[in-house]
Amino acid sequence: MNTYNWYSQLKKQKWSPPSWLFGPVWSVRYVLIFISFGKEKAERNMANSRVLELVAGHFKVPVNKVRIVNGHHHPSKLLVAEN
Repeated sequence: MNTYNWYSQLKKQKWSPPSWLFGPVWSVRYVLIFISFGKEKAERNMANSRVLELVAGHFKVPVNKVRIVNGHHHPSKLLVAEN
């Protein structure tokens, strides 16, 4: 089933945004969510622990299932959350 054809054939309200706007808006929205979610101050040298707690809470997994792959000593981090 081609979802683009399916969506384009739906009856939509006059105020509905055009379909081409969906991708850019949601991409920007998720980037902003990630930026606001990922900022944590380095208080008492516990920033990495706090980031792990936040990510674990967001994905509803135990903290021991989240690990930092890259960026232990840098504000930008690469994380993995396992099931």
